[in-house]
Amino acid sequence: MLTYPNIDPIAISLGPLQVHWYGLMYLLAFLFAWGLATYRAKLRTGWTSDMVSDLIFYGALGVVIGGRVGYVFFYGFEQFLANPLWLFQVWTGGMSFHGGFLGVMIAMLLWCKKYQMTWFQTLDFIAPCVPTGLMFGRIGNFIGGELYGRPVSDPNFALGMIFPTDPLQLVRHPSQLYQALCEGLILFIVLWWFSSKPRPRMAISALFLIGYGIARFVVEFFREPDNGQLFIAWMSKGQFLTIPMILIGIWMLWYAYQKKVYDWGPLKNN
Repeated sequence: MLTYPNIDPIAISLGPLQVHWYGLMYLLAFLFAWGLATYRAKLRTGWTSDMVSDLIFYGALGVVIGGRVGYVFFYGFEQFLANPLWLFQVWTGGMSFHGGFLGVMIAMLLWCKKYQMTWFQTLDFIAPCVPTGLMFGRIGNFIGGELYGRPVSDPNFALGMIFPTDPLQLVRHPSQLYQALCEGLILFIVLWWFSSKPRPRMAISALFLIGYGIARFVVEFFREPDNGQLFIAWMSKGQFLTIPMILIGIWMLWYAYQKKVYDWGPLKNN
């Protein structure tokens, strides 16, 4: 069994100014996305640094607003009704991937309108830059001791640990790290490799939906269900919300290779 590294949630404290690890992880997520997108823009025609900066800015707004609103309405609506101001207490934790995903989709539509780009041209460009952000977000969850895993069947399980925020003090899976690995690092490697060559329109976005959906669905078996309750039968709400992503992604991938439309510019070094 591992010992949970009880890290101070405040990463930097300068007088009244306090920077929480949770916020710092979001900052790293956006910085990595900006760096990766800037690199991709240099390899492709039709993309400028200003476009990339605006794209990351729009995406950041979509993640934060959509993620928080999605979490409140998907997982904490009763708490919101009791205290509506809780919606704005982002520093306390509580962000939904599915809400953030919807927020980013809306933000990308606004960005596309500004730059006269097609939606999937934009999504295919930015999709490989997203998993590193998910990785940092899950590391932030781990440091904050939130969204921990289900109890392990064997108390001596090598990766098991007791989270100080767990009122039951049970030995649990560090599911945040499982998600950081699967939804973050592994998905990043797959998407970065896949997008290194021109692909049909929608194919990269489709692979992101499928890859994230499968990773999230599997890891949810090790993660404590939100509010401690399964959504239906053996399925958590996270798994239920992920199923449409996988099905839509499979259809998009099939459609992309049926149409074989390449509309987002060749690699400059080809």
